Amino acid sequence: MTELAMKAYLFGSLFTLSNRLQIAGDALDEKMTVKQWLLVAILYKSEEKELSLSSLAQRMGSSRQNVKKMVSLLAKQGFLSITQKADDKRYLMIRPTVLCLEHCKGREAEEERFITTLFSDFTREDLESLLQGFALLSKNIETLEHMYASKE
Repeated sequence: MTELAMKAYLFGSLFTLSNRLQIAGDALDEKMTVKQWLLVAILYKSEEKELSLSSLAQRMGSSRQNVKKMVSLLAKQGFLSITQKADDKRYLMIRPTVLCLEHCKGREAEEERFITTLFSDFTREDLESLLQGFALLSKNIETLEHMYASKE
């Protein structure tokens, strides 16, 4: 296989694996999709007690519109609270609720099993190499974002 063919294969595989991972992750919990799980995890892992909708979208690598839809659905379920920023009403601030924390605590063991199974045959060196590869991909995607954002 040529180097270009390998790159094209890897490019396509990123999407295929992402779709398969999403399907498997969505089966984990009937109340929360894997993307919603990521959104909640970002909120819990952030140093701030709440994040603006725009900041949350940026950290997820998603559009503000897509994140707003997810936030709205999670808020309807009682998992998130949405408030306006006190000093600037244009900003929507997102925070997980006690119900969300309880729900996530109830599925911690299953989440750990999911992650452990996903990487079960990886050595520490494999994981470190994958992290390095993802860091390179992230840097190059940022370059692409700058290249193609200027064309809008």
